[in-house]
Amino acid sequence: MDRGTAGTSSKFTTSGSDYNQSDDSAASSGSVQSKHGLVRQLDNPHRTTPKLNEPHNTSGACSSTYLPRRSVSLPQSFNDLIKQEKFDEIARKFHHFGDRYDGRNHAQHADSIKRYTSASKRPLNQYEQSQLIPLLLQNFQPTRSWNWRSLTTMLHSLTSAGIFALDKLTDKNVKRTQADLLSTLLASIIFKCNQKPEAENIDARGVANLLWAIAKLVDNGQPRTPEFNQAVAVLLPHVKAQNHQFSAQGIVNLMWAMAKLAENRQERTPAFREAVAFLLPHVNTWKDHFITQGIANLLWAMAKLVENGQERTPALREAVTALLLHVNAQKANFKPQDISNLLWAVAKLVENGQEWTPALKGAVATLLPRVKTQKDQFNTQHIANLLWAMAKLLDKGQEWTPVLKEAVVALLPQVNAEKGQFSAQVITNLLWAMAKLVDYRQVRTADFKGAVAELLPHVHAHKANFKQQEISNLLWAIAKLVDNGQELTLELKEAVVALLPHVKLKAQKANFKPQHIANLLWAMAKLVEYGQEQAAELKEAVAALLPQVKLKAQKANFKPQEITNLLWALAKLVEYGQEQKPELKEAVAALLPNAKAQKNQFIPQHIANLLWAIAKLVENGQERTPALIEAVAALLPQVKAQKDQFNPQHIANLLWAMAKLVENG
Repeated sequence: MDRGTAGTSSKFTTSGSDYNQSDDSAASSGSVQSKHGLVRQLDNPHRTTPKLNEPHNTSGACSSTYLPRRSVSLPQSFNDLIKQEKFDEIARKFHHFGDRYDGRNHAQHADSIKRYTSASKRPLNQYEQSQLIPLLLQNFQPTRSWNWRSLTTMLHSLTSAGIFALDKLTDKNVKRTQADLLSTLLASIIFKCNQKPEAENIDARGVANLLWAIAKLVDNGQPRTPEFNQAVAVLLPHVKAQNHQFSAQGIVNLMWAMAKLAENRQERTPAFREAVAFLLPHVNTWKDHFITQGIANLLWAMAKLVENGQERTPALREAVTALLLHVNAQKANFKPQDISNLLWAVAKLVENGQEWTPALKGAVATLLPRVKTQKDQFNTQHIANLLWAMAKLLDKGQEWTPVLKEAVVALLPQVNAEKGQFSAQVITNLLWAMAKLVDYRQVRTADFKGAVAELLPHVHAHKANFKQQEISNLLWAIAKLVDNGQELTLELKEAVVALLPHVKLKAQKANFKPQHIANLLWAMAKLVEYGQEQAAELKEAVAALLPQVKLKAQKANFKPQEITNLLWALAKLVEYGQEQKPELKEAVAALLPNAKAQKNQFIPQHIANLLWAIAKLVENGQERTPALIEAVAALLPQVKAQKDQFNPQHIANLLWAMAKLVENG
């Protein structure tokens, strides 16, 4: 049975764009209104101000050059960025050009900050932020006279450098300063985009960089304020307007940004859908120009968009196929992170209906050997993504080949090696993958057992951080592991007990989807079957879920497999001492009409389990209502129709069930 999925998000990608800043921009005057007050506005600078070049390289190694005839060296140390003479020079430029100042010297310094972090291969740390951010707010207030390039460079560079990163330990004053600076930048960008007529030299590269920066900020925890939403809303039409001007890197950045926004609850407005629709054909057009990281980012983005409701249009299918063919061609160039994201993306696409085309099979066959050869280079997130992806591919038809087995065997010791680095999502994905792999005949080797033993204590440690789907997947995974021979150790029992109160809490808020409810009750029943005590926490969790079973069943939201699992679980819980209270009887009564209505969709295992469950419930006091009699009457012809497909256990369950039903009238 399919007991839930455990998708992961890919947290990599930087923007790669560089362009020369032109000197011709329309002057304006007035004030930009931000929530922090009015900011004095100046006009654009004189035409002789040097041009600014702003590179944003995906590799992270960036340089910046003022053109013509003036080069800017890479900052040698952080102290170079906070020298008073730097800010004095910016102030001189500001006063020299007066109402014509367009912000390019500020943008140059912001770009220097980004280049420093790129060279350091890390964002600014807390000490550096506390030193730099007050200077930025004091000296970097953008005005309406700032041109488009300066604004886009500012937001993109400061985001890339981690200036707006949120941390629990960050000083409140620093956080307030971060918010002030970000709010002012967003207000200025919104003002530029709303100019009528459009005379602010809005270009494709700037649009791509801004949407990338906004998506990155949201992904790093910045709240989705009205300013954020408005900035996205005013930028999206420019994706459509400039769609023929985007470079290969711009397309990668935009698709990543759209996917990341969708993942973080961006509403799929007509403008959002149009932007994606206009970008997809360009993926196919530029297919020969994407580097390995671009291919990985694009497939990740399309998988994430599909996961969040994007229709699988012909343009999307063509884009996916075009990229998959390039996976084999560039196999030697993929880094560990690329391999992780590519296999995750392929698995997610397959989960959402992607056909097993020759291009897809070829991509999987190309990537799996790379897992083994690069096993020592994967971090915790990569390992979780890879094991989840391989388990999901098996779940959707991938053959259990020797090369896949070797990839799994190579990764299992890395789980133990990375101990202490697990987030709530990583723990969930790893345990779900381990359970699914063992369900598909993965031998419970010493490495396998060691990985499970390492993960279980982290469930208890992270118990307050799991989301609804993660709780569902974790309990299903633990139950499936037990069903396949995992001992009910003290650590396992503690993990279950730690999760159960959160089931009750979230069930009371009606947050679980039908599949989650089915997974949870199946898991709790299976654990009870194998010796988990029916403690107060378990009974309370079941009691909290039962009203949701009734509610969802009345809306016919359960699939055949979920109906089977639920009735089996309720019967098993009753068999092991769960009281048949009104809530349980009502849940059963709500499910029975669904069993009748979907009678033609049940496979042999479902039919055997359903009739066993109904018989077990009747044996333990369930009334023989008309709905129950009709459900049995609907299922019995299916026994005859599928008689050649039952295995010995199914036959034994069916004969027991029919005998028990006859015994009870």
